[in-house]
Amino acid sequence: MYKILLISLLLLAYSSKTSNQNAENNMENKSNLEYILLAGGCFWCVEAVFQNLNGVESVESGYCGGNTPNPSYEEVCSGETGYAEAVKIGFNPEIISLSDILEVFFATHDPTTLNRQGADIGTQYRSEIFYYNENQEKIIKNYIEFLEKEKVFDDKIVTKITSQSKFYKAENYHQNYYNNNKFQGYCRMVINPKLEKLKSKFSDKIKK
Repeated sequence: MYKILLISLLLLAYSSKTSNQNAENNMENKSNLEYILLAGGCFWCVEAVFQNLNGVESVESGYCGGNTPNPSYEEVCSGETGYAEAVKIGFNPEIISLSDILEVFFATHDPTTLNRQGADIGTQYRSEIFYYNENQEKIIKNYIEFLEKEKVFDDKIVTKITSQSKFYKAENYHQNYYNNNKFQGYCRMVINPKLEKLKSKFSDKIKK
């Protein structure tokens, strides 16, 4: 009986140690991620696109670029808060580069329309990239210069490049919106075509 109890205690201790090691490894893996904040119209669309990319580990919809603390969706939709609907992307640079992310971003929204994406009009729908460090800033500026030089778009790119500011995660019902509402009208009419374009143009970057 004593031996059985001793073995049970040893197994419990080993299990606890293994769990702690796994937790530490997960934390280390997370620390290897880089982050970028992208605003390109309705965050439902941007979120749905980047959730499908290999190497993207986390995608959160929220608000960035405004002044008042803890804005609500209704306040942001008023266009008076200064916030943009944005998506915070955590990615593994060993799998997908920031340049790859920018390529997808500029291919799946219109960076030439000021404060507008299709029928969504207002400063909250502006095209803007919020960078976290000088290296990211350099990569973003160089990529936009490349797009302009190659005349990829007929009109001038109006995407703003801004140092990362406070990001407020949006309400829970905005998270994973497309996957939870695939048959909703907006998802079928606006998001589905973006995802079809993503799959046809970037099939090598899609999660299997």
